Formats: sequence, structure tokens, C-alpha cells
Amino acid sequence: MGRIGLIAGNGALPRLFARAARAKGLGVVAVGHVGETDPELSSEVERLDWVKVGQVARIERLLKDQGVSEAVLAGGFSRMRAVQQMRPDLGLFRIAARLRSFRDDALLRAAADEFESAGIRIVAPTELLREILAPAGHLAGPPLDAAQERDVSLGEEVATLLGRADVGQTVVVKNGHVLALEAVEGTDACIRRGAELGGPGVVVVKRSKPDQDDRFDLPAVGPGTVDVLREVGARVLAIEAGKTLLLEGERLLALAAEAGITLVGRPGRKAP
Repeated sequence: MGRIGLIAGNGALPRLFARAARAKGLGVVAVGHVGETDPELSSEVERLDWVKVGQVARIERLLKDQGVSEAVLAGGFSRMRAVQQMRPDLGLFRIAARLRSFRDDALLRAAADEFESAGIRIVAPTELLREILAPAGHLAGPPLDAAQERDVSLGEEVATLLGRADVGQTVVVKNGHVLALEAVEGTDACIRRGAELGGPGVVVVKRSKPDQDDRFDLPAVGPGTVDVLREVGARVLAIEAGKTLLLEGERLLALAAEAGITLVGRPGRKAP
């Protein structure tokens, strides 16, 4: 049986990946991040070690000591927690030395290069999780009306531009007005901020960045996303088909349908 490394962030994705890897006969050696990764991950993997955000060289040593030559980055990180609690080591300084920009994609690609220089190839988690990528079409809730369709199209246009700037993935729109753009605060806070300005009935669009690297930072939505949408009275969530991860997909769709929230998978579009 082969082994694969799992560099785990927060959310459900690390557990989903570990289960999928085990189902395909792979042993999983995981490294979790204190304050981010769910400790319950330990029940899904052969081994779980812990590091603090920024301890890149320690991750390399832990994986290499276990004979791991391939690993995935799965799960998110709180950007604010990373800023406040980071414990940089020599590995992180080597990553910083590679950078011309500290934007997300540049940072993640530099991190992948650093791991590969240490003999650990970073691969896409979707190689084992293609079944949870969002399909195209109407997925839950009532069909879009004409006004919502226009808002979704506007949100897609703006989200593409936002992604080109490597800032965020989420846009909140209502009645042709852009209410909020995701930045360091994350998706849930962006949705709440947009709804504070627009009130009930906002439309939320979430898309991958142009030229998205599938190894990391793919858009993801789960039951928690639907909880926030219901909390603020949002009516639509439009995601990019083939690029967005549906975490706990059956439950997600059932919750959206129960709440009367429209969920649609939209085709990708090229940046202008």
C-alpha cells in the first residue's frame, strides 16, 4: 500500500480526502495546524502530527521521516489567524525568498516549489475527489428569475476580475449593485457584510480564479455556507461547475432545498 501526505487546514476537506485516499488503498500521513485542523482527523489517518502555521521546515521533516514523497494541501486557513499567530521557520523564509508578491497564488505556488525542492511533490486533492466537484446546472431550490440571472452574470464578471487580482473568490450582488467583495475576511464574513448593505434577497457568486492551480485553494462550499445564507436571507448561491468543491454534498443540497435557496453550477468563463 502506498502512502500520501496530507497537509491539513481547517474544514471538512481534510477528512474527506483522507477517507477517499483510504478507500483507494493509500495510507495517509497527516500534519495538522494548531487552531485550524479538526483533531477528529486523527481517526481517519495512520498518523497525525501537529505544527503551528508557518512551520514549513517542520512539515517537510515530519513527512520525509515517514517516507512520504507526494502530498496534498487540503483545507483552508484563517488569514487573520495566520497573521496573528504565525510561527515562521527556515522553510517559510525560503518560501519568502522566492516571492515577488505575497498574494495567495504566488505564496501557494512558492510553497509547492519549496516542498518539491525537499523531495515532496504537491498534487491536487481532486485527483481523488473528483466526485465532489460541483456539476453544471440547477442543483437545489427554485429556478432563477430574470433579475437573479442578471445579478449572477454581474457577479461572475466581477468575481473574474477579483480573481485576476488574486484577492478573493466571492461577490455579493443585489438588483444590479455589487455589495461586497471577498478579501482577507473570508467567504462567510463577505456574505454577512453584503447582506448588511443589501438586506434579504442577496445573490452570492463564488468562482475560482482565472488560471486556478487545482493543487490548492479551489472554491469550496458546505452546509456551513448554507447556514450563513439562511441566516442573512440570501436567496441564491451560484458556484463554478467543475471547479468548486461541494463538501458534504448531499446534506448541502438538502439544506439549500429546505431553505428555499437556489444553488446553481455555472460554467467557467475566461477573464476579459
